[in-house]
Order: sequence, then structure tokens, then C-alpha cells
Amino acid sequence: MSPEPHGALQAPSPWIVRWSHLVPPAGAVLDVACGAGRHMRWFADRGHPTTGVDRSEDAVQAASRHGRVLQADIESGPWPFDGRRFAAVVVTNYLWRPRLPDTVAAVAPGGVLLYETFAAGNETVGKPSRADFLLQPGELLAACTGLRVVAYEDGFLPSPDRFVQRIAAVRPPTTLGAFPERHPLGDPAPGQ
Repeated sequence: MSPEPHGALQAPSPWIVRWSHLVPPAGAVLDVACGAGRHMRWFADRGHPTTGVDRSEDAVQAASRHGRVLQADIESGPWPFDGRRFAAVVVTNYLWRPRLPDTVAAVAPGGVLLYETFAAGNETVGKPSRADFLLQPGELLAACTGLRVVAYEDGFLPSPDRFVQRIAAVRPPTTLGAFPERHPLGDPAPGQ
């Protein structure tokens, strides 16, 4: 029996959980570099159809329990979602700069990008430590031009020690109503 794929037993990221209420009800979710599908599981359990992509065969096999998964190397191959849009695009602990524009473009009008990964400074506390895999100050904000940023953080988190950038950003709908879109800051308690 092979060991569990990376992320198989992990809980979803608190950042993703916190902002998942921004995903339109029953909206399709794309999990980029999905690993074993911890975020696919989170969204599937809440009634969202999920699609994941990862290059690891073991990860794809594990994640397929939670939705449709493509095995693809998006770093050296084509972007497999050209022209497709999703109600949410989720990325955690992954950075491949040439795919940032494709990732942002995959967010449908009214949809949300939920992104969290390592940032400059992480080289002082652990891995990843190569600049290729660490966002520079403001880099994630710059990649989200055209989206409305609802939440953004860039800093240090303990236990385990790590430097991160994370964003929740919404693509404006194609038709605007008389009132501005309301994006609650955090999942409100029932009845609030």
C-alpha cells in the first residue's frame, strides 16, 4: 500500500474556509494543484461541483473521490482549462508565475479567486526557500488586476512558521445592479 498523497488527511486551509461563502451557491470550483483534494472535499460537501488538476497520479487518484480531476503538468504543458470559467478558483501552497494570468482568467463573472501561498521571508524559516516559489511584496495583488479585492494579507503565520500572501478577490458580474455588490467580510453567523 502506498503512503497517503500530500494533503490527504489535512483539513482545509482556514483562509479558504473563511472566504468560501463568497462562492455562488452550487457554483463550480476549480482547485489548481489540488493535491489529494482537501479543498475539493470542502466544496463538494457544500454542494459545489469540483474540478481539480494535479500532476501527481497518486494525488489525482485520491482527489477523484471529491470530483473530476485531470492529471496534467501545467508547468510544462498547456493550460487545460482554456476558455472555461469557474465560480471559484482555489490555489494553496502553489506558485507557478507563468500560470497566474490563466488562473485569474478562469474566474467567472461574479466568481471568486481564493489564493494562499508562500511569500518572501519564508526562506528564513523553512521551505520553500527559493525565490521562484515565493511571492514578492504586492505580487499577488498585482496579479489580480481587474478583480475586486475583498481581503488580502501578506505576513507571518506561526505554527508552523511561514510567510504567506493570501487573497480573496471577486470578478465583477457582467451586469451591475442599482446597488453595489455586497461581499460579507467573513462567513456571517446564521441570522446575521
